[in-house]
Amino acid sequence: MAERREVNSGASGANHGLLHSGARYVGSDPHSATQCAQENAIIKRIAPQCVEDCGGLFAALPGDDEAYIADFPARCRTAGVSCEELSTRLAREMEPALSEHVIRVFAVRDASIDPFMLSWENIAAATELGAKFLPYHQLVAFEREGRRLNAATLRNTRTGMELRVEAEHFAVCAGAWSKRVAALAGCSLEMRLTRGTLLITQTRVASRVINRLRPPADGDILVPGGSVSILGTTSVQLDDPEHAFPSLPEVDINLKEGTALLPRLATTPFLRAYAGIRPLLHAAGNSRELSRDFLLDTHEHEGLDNLLTLTGGKLTTYRLMAEQAADLLCDRLGMHAPCRTAALPLRPSKLAKWTDPGLANKYQWWNRHTPGDSLMCECEIIPREAVDGILPELGATGSMLLDVSARSRLGKGACQGTFCAARLTAYLHDRELAQGESGRDGLKLFLQERWKGQRPILWGAQCAQAELKEALYLGFLRLGE
Repeated sequence: MAERREVNSGASGANHGLLHSGARYVGSDPHSATQCAQENAIIKRIAPQCVEDCGGLFAALPGDDEAYIADFPARCRTAGVSCEELSTRLAREMEPALSEHVIRVFAVRDASIDPFMLSWENIAAATELGAKFLPYHQLVAFEREGRRLNAATLRNTRTGMELRVEAEHFAVCAGAWSKRVAALAGCSLEMRLTRGTLLITQTRVASRVINRLRPPADGDILVPGGSVSILGTTSVQLDDPEHAFPSLPEVDINLKEGTALLPRLATTPFLRAYAGIRPLLHAAGNSRELSRDFLLDTHEHEGLDNLLTLTGGKLTTYRLMAEQAADLLCDRLGMHAPCRTAALPLRPSKLAKWTDPGLANKYQWWNRHTPGDSLMCECEIIPREAVDGILPELGATGSMLLDVSARSRLGKGACQGTFCAARLTAYLHDRELAQGESGRDGLKLFLQERWKGQRPILWGAQCAQAELKEALYLGFLRLGE
């Protein structure tokens, strides 16, 4: 397994964290709705440590499409999606943040999922079975002879060293970058790319997933994630998958639409904004109406017999996508054992432990920590022992702060790295893992990544916090020189 950057650096770490019940797609894409309903149940069963089974509500406001509202329960039944109507009074008792103007509400089986933990649990399970994981290795070339690819060249994006890998079959699972990767093999792939911007609240606004009961649009879902909520999302068509940056207009539209259903959002502080790129199957029409189904392209029509591209789909259907891709590869290899991922549990692993957004309460470090241990990140309760457990998995590079953050909650709390960035840099320096310019560059890169998400949501008291961070790093530590 080769990844150009760290795990979750693409759409896997920039999604809504929503385990769909399927209800969102019963009108626009009933096939995907059915897939989501089925996979929702499977993932809750095989990876319960990654899921908060909070449930969800679909709520309509005056002026919403009356025909869509009226047809919603029947469409859910047709797609196999569980749906139960609630009185508006009961719904508001369950979720006080809901607008007092809601006119109809339905309960569904949405859930919140931790995508960071889910990725690491899958990697841990794969490596136990013999797979090898190579982060920071970008595919730069294929060697093609006739109808076969003989080898691939991977370049270490940190050292520049190249690695030649021979294989019988190659699978491309590069999301928004799949078209570029397929082109390296002389193949084409038709895709539509759209950017979705999301906002993270400083506190949890609702206990359940809250959806607007209307055809999918901007700012119409609020998803709980540990102690915060995530509001989104937008859909902006792009040509370049590198443009995964939240924009101010997208922040504004999310807030405008979200506040209509949840008025409390108007006075809720936000931690940051972020954006991910959807790799949609190419078709004419509005991107909101495009299928959320996935594509398995064998490229046999382009004269290749040992390349497979898997793209499209959703986080909720990731296991089904992998199952069908694995079945196809096994068939090519002459192996005919049934796939067991729908039944085998993903066991909790050490790799995923510190990604849990609720760990501050579950771990209770302050009551039972090892004598001599200390906190690296007070916001998310990341102790030194967590960092010590993560460091052996990393290479000694200038961006170790980003790597530690990718494998934990460090820097993702209320202060967005204001204090833990300096503290961790000093600790890495003491351990001779980040010396001189290497440590300085790693600190700057980490702060730039945090700033990228903070900038679009700064107002009021948050501006004062940003000024404090600027004074600390540009004034006291003179990081801008």
